[in-house]
Amino acid sequence: QVQLVESGGGTVQPGGSLRLSCAASGSIFRLNTMGWYRQAPGKERELVATMTSIGSTNYADSVKGRFTISRDNTKTTVYLQMNSLKADDAAVYYCYGRFGMDYWGKGTLVTVSS
Repeated sequence: QVQLVESGGGTVQPGGSLRLSCAASGSIFRLNTMGWYRQAPGKERELVATMTSIGSTNYADSVKGRFTISRDNTKTTVYLQMNSLKADDAAVYYCYGRFGMDYWGKGTLVTVSS
């Protein structure tokens, strides 16, 4: 089993920044992908960004140039630096990990409001 624990959500004004973190623990395979998805009220969960263990990244078009995904040297923690936040970015952000199978965190709420 793998556990994913997110932190860093909160409320920010439009144009502001937040940094999300997600720590993985448990049966972590060496080769893996970690990343972030989000779900806004009334909408389906959507990809935000992912990063493989060798550093390949994938971003949703809506966040390119504003969000940056990164991982620590142990490859067990993934970060999402979110800049120039917009109202449309408000959602519950879920940490995702593929360690042989897919795992999800419980989510952290990001609110963008003036």
